[in-house]
Amino acid sequence: METRTFDNVASLPYFTPELALIAAALLLVVWDLAAPARLKIAGLVVISLAALGASGGMGAYFLATDAGPHELFHGMLAFDRFSNLFRVIFAFVTAAIVLFAVPPTGPGAAPELRRDVGELFTLILVLSLGMNLMAASRHLLLIYLSLELVSVISFVLAGFKIGDARSSEGALKYVIFGGVASGIMLYGMSWIFGITASMHLGECAARIAALTAEQGKVPEVIFVGTACMLAGFGYKISAAPFHMWTPDVYEGAPTPVTAFLSVGPKAAGFAVLVRFFSDALGAGSAPPGVATPWPVLAGCLAMATMTVGNLSALGQENVKRMLAYSSIAHAGYMLLGFAVFSDAGVAAIAFYIVTYCFMNLGAFMVVMAVAEQSGGDETLSAFRGLGRRAPLVAAAMAVFLVSLTGLPPMAGFVGKFYLFSALLTAGGPWRWVMAIVGVVNSVISLFYYARVLRAMYLEQGERAEPAAVRPLLGATACALAVPTLLLGVYWAPVYDFVARSLTMLR
Repeated sequence: METRTFDNVASLPYFTPELALIAAALLLVVWDLAAPARLKIAGLVVISLAALGASGGMGAYFLATDAGPHELFHGMLAFDRFSNLFRVIFAFVTAAIVLFAVPPTGPGAAPELRRDVGELFTLILVLSLGMNLMAASRHLLLIYLSLELVSVISFVLAGFKIGDARSSEGALKYVIFGGVASGIMLYGMSWIFGITASMHLGECAARIAALTAEQGKVPEVIFVGTACMLAGFGYKISAAPFHMWTPDVYEGAPTPVTAFLSVGPKAAGFAVLVRFFSDALGAGSAPPGVATPWPVLAGCLAMATMTVGNLSALGQENVKRMLAYSSIAHAGYMLLGFAVFSDAGVAAIAFYIVTYCFMNLGAFMVVMAVAEQSGGDETLSAFRGLGRRAPLVAAAMAVFLVSLTGLPPMAGFVGKFYLFSALLTAGGPWRWVMAIVGVVNSVISLFYYARVLRAMYLEQGERAEPAAVRPLLGATACALAVPTLLLGVYWAPVYDFVARSLTMLR
């Protein structure tokens, strides 16, 4: 299909998912100020879900009709199946978080969710807008601006528990690490712009390909610039050594925010990372006889991220903090697929993101449900005896933990299977080393996930009465457990759909 470049006005029909989010964010502010108190929360939820339904629905419609590929706003954004797939993913994740963040009303309800709920929902929608822009960016300047939009909103959300020292500490660390990573990434962009004389990814690719063919290797300037840009991308996906902010932010932020940060921005970071390496560097189509450093660089990043995340999670007593380190490890698993630089690797990453959304959101939802009925306790002691006090919620948590470990018959096993399959199909001693490290790390992860299972089913809690889990959280957790289990036994249609939806504008 012919690629067309549209001006600003002609681009608007293809930008409707983002326009819906912008309009809803403005409407939320007005509703929060003007609505009567008894209708305020219900209206906020309806407006948010309607906008997200429109955004995800339009993305699904564009996928179904095979619209595009086009360049929007004079080449600043890509409109292709890749961006539309992530529009659908981001809309689903954000809608789940909206339900997750509906404030409780009973005694002991978390005050950080009752206060400023209008601001919370507005920030969540703006963050979703930034993630959409990240996945579609084809210009270095827009990559930076969209990443900063997501980062700044994330800073605010991380410190949303005003008066809580842990929340303030996590937000401050997030700001400091974000500022450093942002500066390093801008420095790397300046190197790439300096040698290519362009910030458009397609034009950068043509110039880099010419220089690589001429010199018989990737120019050192490109390598340095790309390594610096990886600081920004690695910070967003919590890859080592740019992960230091993650455990403190995840522990201190409200649990719905933690769940969002562990899935949404991470998926957006992988989307922009894949697009940059594929679109600007042509990492998967090097000239014959030219060895590129990207597989080694990505492989080292993947192995370091997996190992740091899993080893750090082993000694954690706080389940929320343990899941923070777990999310770092899962970024490392996804980097295994990225290091292949092939269509199979990208498809494996996208499918793993889909499965990761279900199991990780569900795990955090159970943590929130347990914390609510135990006075805010998020440690392993709060999970003791949960299998007897709340059997359905405990069973859902068991499904999520087994899936996060990567054991059959759960979705996490299938996701890891495709990642390792793409890695080993590509072949080579280096990729076999990466695969072995990945398997060892999966075994390590079993130990800390099993601690939660042991606490739920083999240990006696201080209380024996049934746990009063909020129905919304319990029902949503069980609903997320269903696809986590189903995708472990029947995944082919979803994988095929994801693999067909990765056509990228170049």
